[in-house]
Amino acid sequence: VQLQASGGGLVQAGDSLRLSCAGSGRTFSSYTMGWFRQAPGKEREFVAYITRSPGSTYYADSVKGRFTISRDNAKNTVYLQMNSLKPEDTAVYSCAAGSISRGSSPTYHYWGQGTLVTVSS
Repeated sequence: VQLQASGGGLVQAGDSLRLSCAGSGRTFSSYTMGWFRQAPGKEREFVAYITRSPGSTYYADSVKGRFTISRDNAKNTVYLQMNSLKPEDTAVYSCAAGSISRGSSPTYHYWGQGTLVTVSS
């Protein structure tokens, strides 16, 4: 499956932004989808994931309560709604598709190109 993230941009602290990740292929709905981010000079970090239907979600503590992940399988798209953005949210955001087993974290098999989010103070 091929993935392409979009929706990044320059916003001010406190603003909102919605990222989209469009996937190709008929099996999109079978994947657990995740969002990750990488800030300049830092390692990539997990942001959120959503399982295949009915779509259980899980978030990093740093974004819990501010970000919401969702998916529209009919559109082969996963979203990341980001509210109350902070300067420390500045990063390149990427999406990934993978699988998950009960009691384990997802394993990601496919990665998309990222989209840059810059939050000014």
